[in-house]
Amino acid sequence: MSRYKKLALSILLDAIGYVSFIIPGVGEFSDVIWAPLSAWIMIKLYKGNPGKVAGVVSFVEEALPGVDVIPTFTIMWFYTEFFTKKKKTKSLSN
Repeated sequence: MSRYKKLALSILLDAIGYVSFIIPGVGEFSDVIWAPLSAWIMIKLYKGNPGKVAGVVSFVEEALPGVDVIPTFTIMWFYTEFFTKKKKTKSLSN
């Protein structure tokens, strides 16, 4: 998957997480379903240990009330695109 398609998908998935704020009363119930689903999607979308850690963070963020505003998928995209690639290129250049 291209990096910009993954970014668009990450933004869309974060937007789905925000739906719980739109519908009062239904929001916390939807988080019961969305929290494990978002963790699973995070692990599948971002491979390796960083994806597993992000999956746990995504689950906790969605399961706890009031912290759904954190865009975990988008943050993970920035992390994988800008922070992990620099480490890889540094080690290759040495």
